[in-house]
Amino acid sequence: MKRNIEKYDFKALGQAIKEARNAKGMSRNQLADIMNIAPRYIASIENSGQHPSLQIFYELVTILDVSVDQFFFPDKEAKKSSLRRQLESLIDEMDSKDLVIMTATAKGIKEAKSEERTEN
Repeated sequence: MKRNIEKYDFKALGQAIKEARNAKGMSRNQLADIMNIAPRYIASIENSGQHPSLQIFYELVTILDVSVDQFFFPDKEAKKSSLRRQLESLIDEMDSKDLVIMTATAKGIKEAKSEERTEN
């Protein structure tokens, strides 16, 4: 007996992959070279919502640090968003001087938010 199932709409996840790729400063050609696939395949995933194979899907989300929880479990809050994963990936590449700057920046943002709350 054939099951009647709704096909997953991959467009939102494809868009997240595109945004993550752009955030990392990668072209489709660069990503395609890393993955040894055609750039057109990546374009189809990003723009048309083409369903990739499980292996390609896994490589895309791991290379680009995309959190998929928000797409597969929309009612649950993701432990780490794609943005947080991408930021952590950038931080992992920094040396101790860079981390001092990042820490000061984060503290400055936190203090500014705290002051904003007390003013309101």
